[in-house]
Amino acid sequence: MAITIKNAREIELMRQAGLVVAKVHARIQEAIAPGVTTGELDDMAREIIESEGAISNFYGHHGFTGRICASINNEIVHGIPGKRSLKDGDVISVDVGAIVGGYHGDSAWTYPVGNISKEASDLLDVTEASLYEGIAQARAGNRLGAIGHAVEEYATSRGYGLVREYGGHGIGRQMWEDPHIPNHGSPDRGVVLRPGMTLAIEPMLNTGGDETRALEDGWTVVTEDGSLSAHFEHTIVVTENEPEILTRRLSSVVK
Repeated sequence: MAITIKNAREIELMRQAGLVVAKVHARIQEAIAPGVTTGELDDMAREIIESEGAISNFYGHHGFTGRICASINNEIVHGIPGKRSLKDGDVISVDVGAIVGGYHGDSAWTYPVGNISKEASDLLDVTEASLYEGIAQARAGNRLGAIGHAVEEYATSRGYGLVREYGGHGIGRQMWEDPHIPNHGSPDRGVVLRPGMTLAIEPMLNTGGDETRALEDGWTVVTEDGSLSAHFEHTIVVTENEPEILTRRLSSVVK
């Protein structure tokens, strides 16, 4: 398994793609409310991506019809945006990708819709925290397995189901590059991380069990037991020091 080392120019293009992704998330976070449709959120993503001179890396991929993946409640990943309206108490995972100069950015975030339950709020908090636990291990000299090990230890110690069939990935000139990054494993397994490696780290946790199944639409993946799921993802680059988040969230909404 060969992992591409990115040079300074390539990383800068990925920073630009990551900024576009962050702008989409900022706009969508502002818009999420009961009554809004996932198709309307997708239109917002399209407008920002196009206005930034970027390209959606989801739209048209193996026939996918959205600029975002919109996965609600028990949907884990790859939900197709459309006419479905959000309801008070829902949680929605929004996965966004953009290409600038041939290089990709990718980030997912799970948002509350209106007033959510404590169970849902705790799930979002723990899943987001598990993302940063994984990112903290993306350091030069660590092995790849340290990332998934950190996610697994944090999530399972708090009683959450851990999605094991899907995970993170390398990213750069392609949306999915080597290596696959499972959200579990051993810290002494996998390749040694080196500066310039770019990775998308994305834990997915459930309030119930680990098991998943795909729906008949060929895209949407749900929890087998119907439990709530959350999904958080950042694109990062390994450096000589702390990992750099290339899809860092914006502190204010971009108009």
